Amino acid sequence: MVVVKKKILREMSKARIYIYSTYNNTMVTATDADGNVITSSSAGKIGFFGPKKATPYAAGVVVKDIYEKIKNLGIKEVQIFIKGVGTGRDAALRALAGLGMNILSVRDITPLPHNGCRPPKVRRV
Repeated sequence: MVVVKKKILREMSKARIYIYSTYNNTMVTATDADGNVITSSSAGKIGFFGPKKATPYAAGVVVKDIYEKIKNLGIKEVQIFIKGVGTGRDAALRALAGLGMNILSVRDITPLPHNGCRPPKVRRV
């Protein structure tokens, strides 16, 4: 006997989109206002492999994939949180703006060291 959960589609007007861009991949996650994940996608999940995953084109394709998944939920306004140093961060933001979503805010949440690591002790010879 197989138990299948019914997917609950709920109407929401605001969402958060997290873009995580590394040197090797670009991952995009869509959450509701409370932070509960609605859907997520990455360049590797779509079918890019190797160095093609980190390209700006792959980031744009990932954003279009996320948009196709969330457009039926009635989301009109999004807050964008960008993290990472990869080449896909600007391309993902431009692709999201080009899809007609109303962008409320864009925040960069890339972690930065305050003072760095502790240096090694002085070498005694």
